Amino acid sequence: MKRRAGEREKELKKKKLLEELGENRLPYVTPADADFHQLWKTKYSKLIFRKSDTVPEELHQMVQEGFLTLQKHNCFFQDLVRIKGKDFVTPVSRILIGNPGCTYKYLNTRLFTVPWPTEGYDIKYCSPQIHDACKALIRLNDYLHIEAVKALQGQNLFETKEIKDTTVIDREQNFATSLTEKGSVSKDQSSSCVPEDDYISLKNRTSYNLTLLNYMDPLQMLYLKQEPYFGMGNMAVSWHHDENLVERSTVAVYSYSCEGSAMEESNEQKLKGRDPAVWHVGLKVAWDIETPGLVIPLHQGDFYLMLDDLNMTHQHCVLAGFSPRFSSTHRVADCSRGTLEYIFGQCELALQNLQTDSDSMALSLKSLETAVVKQVEEIHNEVEFEWLRQFWFQGKRYLKCSDWWLKPMAKLEEFWRKMEIMTSLVLSEVGKEEQIEEQRNETISCFLLVLTERQRLRKEWTASDLSESLIHMICINRLLPYTSLYFIKASARCLE
Repeated sequence: MKRRAGEREKELKKKKLLEELGENRLPYVTPADADFHQLWKTKYSKLIFRKSDTVPEELHQMVQEGFLTLQKHNCFFQDLVRIKGKDFVTPVSRILIGNPGCTYKYLNTRLFTVPWPTEGYDIKYCSPQIHDACKALIRLNDYLHIEAVKALQGQNLFETKEIKDTTVIDREQNFATSLTEKGSVSKDQSSSCVPEDDYISLKNRTSYNLTLLNYMDPLQMLYLKQEPYFGMGNMAVSWHHDENLVERSTVAVYSYSCEGSAMEESNEQKLKGRDPAVWHVGLKVAWDIETPGLVIPLHQGDFYLMLDDLNMTHQHCVLAGFSPRFSSTHRVADCSRGTLEYIFGQCELALQNLQTDSDSMALSLKSLETAVVKQVEEIHNEVEFEWLRQFWFQGKRYLKCSDWWLKPMAKLEEFWRKMEIMTSLVLSEVGKEEQIEEQRNETISCFLLVLTERQRLRKEWTASDLSESLIHMICINRLLPYTSLYFIKASARCLE
């Protein structure tokens, strides 16, 4: 409900803004404009941009080889997302890589991390090359974390001048030493005293737990949406705030455009201030028609940081060039409800209400209290619609890289089966005459609300399974979604 209300509010703001503009377009500036740096300093100061020559060449090489490896193994996929109640296939292909067991949700689609190499986890990759690609991305992650810390301190967003991060220092000591020798990491960072509150806050806002990788070849796209407010041209990604992040956390984006493959001059008339052959990132103050937009060209190996609350107060878009482009967008995802640890904990909480008779082995419920029944059935819905259906709907894509998720999802499905039994037991118990009428009516009323929501969501998912957008996604990704036979049959029975 909150999401739908937010979408309606966004649409109303967009409609109002376009009505105010009419046929006019808002102004925007690029580095070619005289007032570019002044505008950046006054209105976009929390955007930090670094050119490729500030990044160690060794790191460039590792990461860029990783991108190409993942593309070669067909690991990038277009997503089916839901916007205003309709299904759309994203023009950009993506893959999520990060901490084992983490997920990231955007536009009603939950992505599951391909785990990068992590101490204490047994992760089997489909090939040594994919292992190396994931390893390169966690090294980029460490580097961007350090750069984000330095940028926050440089803007005096924290009083401290130095920071100690043992996670980064301890991991891959040889690589850290290599970066230090190249001058990218201050040696003082490894030994400093920091007030505890500042240290925790700084760490929480810059310790990226995943990266969403993007790939698009604009020349292969039949259609790209035009930027509507400023007339900036073709958009690869529309104006947005990044979703589901830790509040005031930094977003880091590393860009790699395959320049030289399609960099011929455009025959079209160039847009003022922006070369349409070059990729750009655009920023604007959210829902503001007074402040000019800011557009910055992105070349091979450049990266930028969106510090502090910039992602909340401003919106950004990606403007397509002519050449194919990869990007790695590192985020501190809010995983309070998005990790295996969390959902397994929810399942264990729900199953506390299920008991087995020691003699007959018959299953029964410990309590029929309304609050208990409601909690269990809500967890039941969460497991099915936020996890199982989201995972199986996306099919075999994750097996392109690793089979790591299969065991935990099988365990989660077993929990779901038990919760299906618990639903049947509630129905059986409330039908018994010995139940106190008032308590029974209260339980039934609460129970029906959750079951009605489950019925609605199952119909919605069934409609998505048959949508034209899904059929299109299957064709372009050359994959078939699959679900366990048990899960499909059980869902079908509940819709009868």
